Parts: sequence; C-alpha cells; structure tokens
Amino acid sequence: MVDSDELESVCKRRGFIWQSSEIYGGEAGFYDYGHLGALLKDNWERSWKEYFLGLDDNYHMIYTPNILPYRVLKASGHVDMFSDVLIHCMRCETGFRADHLVEDVIDMNVEGLSAEEIDKTIEKHDITCPNCKGALSESDDFNMMFSVQIGPTGEHKGFLRPETAQGTYMNFFREFRALRKKMPMGLATIGSAFRNEISPRKGVYRLREFGQAELQIFFVPGIHEEVFEKKYNAEYRVNVMLVDDDTKLIEVDELKDLPIFYKYHLSKVFEFFTDKMNLDPDSIRLRELSDDERAFYNRIHFDVEIFLESLGGWKEVAGVHYRGDYDLTKHQKESGTKMSIPIEGERVIPHVLELSFGVDRNIWSLLDRGFGDDDRKWLHLPADLAPYHVAVFPLIRKDGLPEKSIEVYNRLKSRFRAFWDKSGSVGKRYARMDEIGTPFCITIDYDTMDDDTVTIRDIVSKDQIRAPITELNDILRTLINKEKTFSEYL
Repeated sequence: MVDSDELESVCKRRGFIWQSSEIYGGEAGFYDYGHLGALLKDNWERSWKEYFLGLDDNYHMIYTPNILPYRVLKASGHVDMFSDVLIHCMRCETGFRADHLVEDVIDMNVEGLSAEEIDKTIEKHDITCPNCKGALSESDDFNMMFSVQIGPTGEHKGFLRPETAQGTYMNFFREFRALRKKMPMGLATIGSAFRNEISPRKGVYRLREFGQAELQIFFVPGIHEEVFEKKYNAEYRVNVMLVDDDTKLIEVDELKDLPIFYKYHLSKVFEFFTDKMNLDPDSIRLRELSDDERAFYNRIHFDVEIFLESLGGWKEVAGVHYRGDYDLTKHQKESGTKMSIPIEGERVIPHVLELSFGVDRNIWSLLDRGFGDDDRKWLHLPADLAPYHVAVFPLIRKDGLPEKSIEVYNRLKSRFRAFWDKSGSVGKRYARMDEIGTPFCITIDYDTMDDDTVTIRDIVSKDQIRAPITELNDILRTLINKEKTFSEYL
C-alpha cells in the first residue's frame, strides 16, 4: 500500500515535486518541479515524442503560444461552454466545485449533470457545507478560462489556452501545405494549459496550470484507412472497460464496433504505458465513456486510467478521442479560411483523432506505481526515464579510490546521466540512490586498483556483479535499453 504522505515527503525532500510559492503559503493548483522532478519530466516527454512521432513518418512536432485570441476560443466553443458547476456556502462564503462536493459526501459520480440536476441531488441528500455546515446556494456555471488583456491598453481580449489542441488546429492548413499535402498527417505538441479550477485537489492530479502532451491526427475516413491497416495488430491485447461492463483483457480486434484507425492508436497508447513506462498491464485500463460522459463532439472516447493508491483508486491520465470534423469545421466557419483539402476531385474537411496525455498525471503515476516502502524506501522507475542512469561511488574516501571513481564517472557521464557521490557510508549512498530511483550503482574498491574491475548493483534485486571498466558502457547500454536483464549478467 502506497502511503501518500510518505511519497509526498520523499518528493519534497529529494527534489521531485512540491507546492509552488511554498514560502508564502502556496496557492492551490500550482506545483513546482525540483531538479530531479525536472529530469524525470524531461525524460518522459522525450520518450513520449520518440514513441508517438515514431508511429508515422508524417507525424511532426510543433509549438504554439500559451495565449489565444478571443475569436479562437469563441469558435471552439470554450467561451460559451467550457465551464464547471460552482456552488457557495451562504454562511462562510466558501466556493466549491459542485460535482466534487456531492461525490465526496455520497460517493456517487455526478460528472456531466447540469446545475439544476446537481441542486436536486443536494436537496435530496440534505448536503451542507463541509466546513461550517451552512446551507448551500443554488449551483451556477463557472467558465474556467483565465482571461488576459492583449495590447498596451487591453484593447484585445484573450485567454490562457485551456488546452494545447486549438493551436494545432490553427496550424493545420499551413502545415498541410508545408508538408507537401501528404495525408494522414499528425501534429504533436507539448506545453502548458491553464484552467481556473474551482477546487483543485489531490496534488498534481488537478492543477490550474498543467502540462499536456497531445497528438492530433488528421485523415479522411474512407480514404486513408489503409495506412493504419498496414500497421494494425489485431492480436494485441488490452485491458478495457466498456460501458456497463467489467474490466477484461481482450484482443483489440474484439472491439468490433471501433474502426481500425481507432483500434490501432488505442493499442499503441496502451503499449506506451506498458513498454515505455513499464507499468503492470493489470494496473491500466481503457475505459469507454458513455454518451452522457463524453463531450458532444467526441464520436468515440476512451480514457486511460491507472490504479494509483496514493490517490485512492483508478484515475484518468490520458484519452483517445475521435473528434470527427468538428474542430476544423468550426474554425473554417468562424474564420472564413478554408480548412478543406482536395481529395479525389473533391474538397473535404479532414477528421481528427486526438491522443491526449496529462504530463503531470503521468509523472505522478510513475512515482506512485514505482514507490516501495517495505524494508527500504525506493523508487522502481524505468531505467530510461529515471533522473540518473547510474551513480558512481568510491568505497572509502582515501587510498586513491575517490580519484579512480572520478575517472570512471568522467568516462560514463558523456553517454549516461551519471551522478558521483562520496558522502557517508556506501550503504547510505545506496539508500539515497534507491530513494530517487537510480537503477544502477557502481562502486570502486581496492580490487579496482588491482584489476580495473568494479561492482555494479541493481536497484530491484540488490544483486551485484563484477565487471571490467572497459565494458561498463556496453553493459549499461544493454540494461537501459532492455536488451538484457541484470540476471543475465549474474
């Protein structure tokens, strides 16, 4: 069982994640990444880019601004519809997100209910303010976007972007021409999004500023399916939870009602979590959203959920959304700029399949699923994603061992994320590296001075092997790339 308080303590003490503006008491919904958290986040983002851009030669990375003009978000529907239900206590005047308040009291999922329906639920269950037991006001819609004034006199209105996707849609047609009109076309971006959450909670799970990694795939149904069919593996197995059904492990081809392009990308998303994030397949599920839960423009919507003990159960960390032609059609209508492309003698507006990942939620998933607190506190992170690949130690601080360990460290650091330390006993240094998830530790001892061999320790098994210094690069490379397991070297 993951102790959330202990995990948060390790994150703060070792330099992963903590509340922003901490010295002033902090502000809910904002978190900072320390030096180790930044390394872990950068490594995850690199892995995400390599994996998803590698799915097709015509999937590409772009970056767009954090501020969007009013007209963009008016066209997308965010100005009118991007809201949560707000409720106030009439005694202490505290504001609450109404669905969260109801869920906390009666343990019932009310997401997607209207303000009127939530009011009826509150009245039925006689729900009061959790702080002072005062009566609650009627619910009301609250737009979650942060507004900004653009220009020296604020003559233009804009918003901090509530999602990264809209900037990608703005660039669709220009990129289509720049990429020599080749389809299907994928445009990915990683960056910050901003939502003025009514009641941010559960650490980095629900933030007011958060990271998104998204891939928007543009294609024309009936024309481009063969591109996906050539890559599709019908026998790939995934954990799914269909509407009104239990979770079950099935071959993706058993999802009969889903088109090939959707099943292919759904399986690749599942594979990213198992192969790149090294998560147990049983801890991941693809949950189908019902008509009431999903956004009206999403024709098909599966969330990726991971079982996170520190957050109390299954939590959404990513989604696969088939948005149809909604986005490009809306922007074509409101901007007056054509988003249609010539296909087989006709002009057609492409459809969009969106792969959307919450960066912070994925980082927390690695920490939660990797945290062990049995006979030692340690993090089991994928070697490729860990802040450091390897740590180098001298056994003791004399007889030339520190100098020799520096030589080994310098030999490794140009190819691996390496860390050198001579403070405290070797046991304490191992413990520090275990706590931050460093997969391999190398110790220089007296035998090293005689035969140029070192001890390599594995974080998972705590087993050790002896190896020549000249072979360290090859051994670490095969272990990090999962070409060999540590036990194969024993």
